[in-house]
Amino acid sequence: MKNNKMLTMIIIVLVAIILIGVIAFVLFTQFNKPAGSMEPTIDEIVEASVEVPEITTNLADNKVVRVSLKIQTTNKDAAAELTKRDFQVKDIVIQELSEMEQKDLEGKKGKQVFQKSLKTRINELMQEGEIQEIYITSFITQ
Repeated sequence: MKNNKMLTMIIIVLVAIILIGVIAFVLFTQFNKPAGSMEPTIDEIVEASVEVPEITTNLADNKVVRVSLKIQTTNKDAAAELTKRDFQVKDIVIQELSEMEQKDLEGKKGKQVFQKSLKTRINELMQEGEIQEIYITSFITQ
């Protein structure tokens, strides 16, 4: 009888030690992941990006603007969808620019406002992910 109790206690202690070891291992591996592992690499960014070729259009003040964009999405599927929606993206760019004047696009702040409005409008269309960033790769006003 005493041996059964002793054996049961030893088994319980061993199971508890193994359980604590497993929990410690899981916590250690989860909290020691590299900090930058969540950031995409430049190759992943390029794969998830879509080039919008140069668009030339009039502004509200009858000035002319030429702009090229690179749009970064969340993943390859979103980039594929955005490529199919190319005509809609161009339409949104032209609509946004037609409401703006040259002075609205001057400086860093003006371009950031333009990028933010494009991002909001294009994200309304997206079904396979979303737009993360819009880069202006070329910009000329006359």
